[in-house]
Amino acid sequence: MQPPSNLLNTTDHSRDKVGLTYVYPVISRRAGGVSIGINLNPNNACNWRCVYCQVPDLKRGSAPRIDLNKLETELRSFLHELVKGDFMQANVPPAARKIYDIALSGNGEPTSAREFEQVIELIGNIKHDFDVLSHIKLVLITNGSLIARQSVQAGLKRMAQMNGEVWFKFDRARTEERSRINNTRISLKTIRHHLQIATSLCPTWLQTCVFRMNGEPPSEQEITAYLLFVRSLMEDDLPLKGILLYGIARPSLQPEAAQLSQVSEAWLIALGERIKALGLDVKLNL
Repeated sequence: MQPPSNLLNTTDHSRDKVGLTYVYPVISRRAGGVSIGINLNPNNACNWRCVYCQVPDLKRGSAPRIDLNKLETELRSFLHELVKGDFMQANVPPAARKIYDIALSGNGEPTSAREFEQVIELIGNIKHDFDVLSHIKLVLITNGSLIARQSVQAGLKRMAQMNGEVWFKFDRARTEERSRINNTRISLKTIRHHLQIATSLCPTWLQTCVFRMNGEPPSEQEITAYLLFVRSLMEDDLPLKGILLYGIARPSLQPEAAQLSQVSEAWLIALGERIKALGLDVKLNL
């Protein structure tokens, strides 16, 4: 394992910091500690193409076959470095020297991996073997588009037994805006159905990214549609944990990058207050 050349920070989520295929450390601005990333898409392939995505050379597609033996070796080795080695002292600022979670994210949609259920089981076994890590969170960061797959649902059920959470991407409520921002044609009806499945299997947060595009934040029409959709979920008694509301902190590597900029902190806080008024918990990160 090759050591990083400099301290980890919240603005650099490079997947090759430690020279591994599947495992990479980041400092999560939302968590305030080290998040152990699991990248099941080392081929930079995803079934969506979000305009704010920081993945280089992103292409449409699915995760490749996962070498489960290699993933296990990498994760066990890296956890050993974190828990018993000097990785924290050498590479992490003092304030962030705590392990917050293991996060399935990476360079594409992690649930597109055929071995998803096996990956969850593998992580559970490894967590069990590292006593001090048995209670840390396991987070799935997903666009939710493949939740209907039986293997994904089996993985979510197992996650729920492992202090797991689903962070379900929902950036825009209007069809034309999802097409523009996420380059997907998924319908609100399908999103609702997939959220019903996810929330029934594992604690689930909605994760929403907001930003200015060509100088303009999401329109009032879009915000109204978003709030109406969230309210409808609550009226249907979907047990959402809340909303993870955040802005763009790192440069996009997509063709639209020059069109994107941050919303103001005041704008983000105001949107958060409107969501809270619906009765949901909101966690903000500019």
